[in-house]
Amino acid sequence: MLGVCVSTAIPAVGNRVPHVEAGVGAIATQAKTNILYGTNGLKLLKTGLSPQATLETMLKEDPERELRQVIIIDKDGRTAAFTGRETIDWKGHLVGMDYAVAGNILVGNRVIESMAQTFESSKGELTERLIKALEAGQEAGGDKRGRASAALVVASQKRGPPPILDLRVDKHPDPVRELRRIFETRRKKKTMTKRKS
Repeated sequence: MLGVCVSTAIPAVGNRVPHVEAGVGAIATQAKTNILYGTNGLKLLKTGLSPQATLETMLKEDPERELRQVIIIDKDGRTAAFTGRETIDWKGHLVGMDYAVAGNILVGNRVIESMAQTFESSKGELTERLIKALEAGQEAGGDKRGRASAALVVASQKRGPPPILDLRVDKHPDPVRELRRIFETRRKKKTMTKRKS
């Protein structure tokens, strides 16, 4: 599976940052967000370019690249990450086995370190692991401006229909907790439906 889980202090993060396509890859484009990194990035991955080559191709064409932050993972688990010099502190990224994590305007580096450690130590479905990582980042302080929105977008590994999960929370005082509540509600309903059929 492929996915992006994200939260920020501005509304509608789910409409701009996460870009996921089944059997292709997942991209988060943030800081001074340019959604073309998501849409064009997925197209480039489909041509066979690696995440690193995809990222370098897009950065070369962007005069405002130093204001961007982008992380990419493809269907094979290969990653690429970029944090522009002009993004706002604290900013940074980490990459590991089958994941990339990034943030800007954070309270400190402990946010992404907590997310990475939580993802690495978690088990189970990707959806659960992504939410746990996001929760760990929020517990470590998250966005230093506050809280407003969160999103979780996940697609299957096989090419085909739109993402199997697309959850969004906007204009909420605790968006990560609300995202968890919606996720658990959906999971319970799914379990009940399976029992009935």
